Order: sequence, then C-alpha cells, then structure tokens
Amino acid sequence: MSVQGRIGRAGGTKIKRALGVQAALEWAFRVEKAQLELPLPQDVTEEGFGFGLEYVLLQRAALGCKIDGGQHKIGGYTHEDAEVIAATVAGLPDSLGGKRMAIRVAELARAGLTPDWLPGAVSRCVPVDIKRNRHGDRAVSVVVGTERVLLRGKWRSVEVRACPVTFKPDPGQIEAARRGYQAWWCALGWVRDGLIAGGMLREVGVTPAMPKAAPWEQR
Repeated sequence: MSVQGRIGRAGGTKIKRALGVQAALEWAFRVEKAQLELPLPQDVTEEGFGFGLEYVLLQRAALGCKIDGGQHKIGGYTHEDAEVIAATVAGLPDSLGGKRMAIRVAELARAGLTPDWLPGAVSRCVPVDIKRNRHGDRAVSVVVGTERVLLRGKWRSVEVRACPVTFKPDPGQIEAARRGYQAWWCALGWVRDGLIAGGMLREVGVTPAMPKAAPWEQR
C-alpha cells in the first residue's frame, strides 16, 4: 500500500496505518514535506547526548497548539504525525551520529533512497594505467631499475620494467560505505524504538520492520 494511503475505520475505531520505520520516514519527509529542525535546548550543549524523547514530547505538545497552520508545507497541511517523526529524528543522540546523522536520515528519506553500500563491489587488482591503440588495451609499465646482461657476447644495460597495480574499488572504500549503511541502520532502529515506545503518533503505527542490517551478507 502506498504511504499516501488513507486511514480506515472498523466498527467506529480508527485503524492506524502500519508502516515500517523507513516507509514512515519517507512518508513524513517526502510526502508530507516535514522539515528537520535542530534547535538546541537551553539545558543541552553541543557535547551533550542528543535531545532525547523528553524534548520530543515537548515538541509534540507544542505541535498540538499549531498543527492547523501547516507551518512547513507550502500550500498545504503537514500532518502532525509527520512533524512528530521529524522531531524524533532531530533527537538522535551523539552516540549515533547526532545532528549530522539526523540530516542524513532526513535527506535520504526525502529522496526515497537507501545508503549506497556498493552492492556487488569486489576489490580487484588492476593496472594503474591502460594504454589503448588499434591492437587493443595494454597495461602501462614503468622503469623500476636497470640490469647488466650478457647479450651476444657483450655486456649491456637493460631496463627492468614493471606494471604498477592498484585495487579497485579500494577495500577501504567498500568498508566505509558499509559502515555508513550500518550507522544509518542503527539510527533507524533508534527512531523506530522511540516512536513505538513514545506512543505519540495518532494515525500512523510504526511496526518493528527494519531494512536488512547487512544486505551484502544476504545470499
């Protein structure tokens, strides 16, 4: 079902729309155009541990007074559940990346993307440079020294050449991409747990579903 699906009713009881945390984030930031606000509370410093759910609850209370205005969504109304989700993302603790991770989570959700963990990337040994001509491709070699050799009864100096190689993609690049994915995944887990435990959403029900923790290990 689309994240824009309507809330239904059964027997007069409102049925919450069930969304995994990634879908809920995409609904909030991409569909509802919620904005990520990162104000610093007076009692929290830059070296603190994020805003925590207490601050999110304060944001929630404030939202209850001004949700009719649609304060962020130009020409429309931003659903208050989307504002709550955005406020929760803003509360990511420093141990999970803090403000920088909050911005990354919001940007990816707004674009409907998952972090690029370089699917299928395998580091391979390849020549540093390739020379192309009509006969095909040839690895470029460089002089690494000279040797004296006896050739047709005469001693001659000859070049010793070698082909410089490298590994592409760099193993460190692959590792960094997958660390970045796992950091994002952990941040989503924190947001999911906070939304479920906080019980602040009125029409959206966040489920325990999560993206794969390490998709590169799946067969």
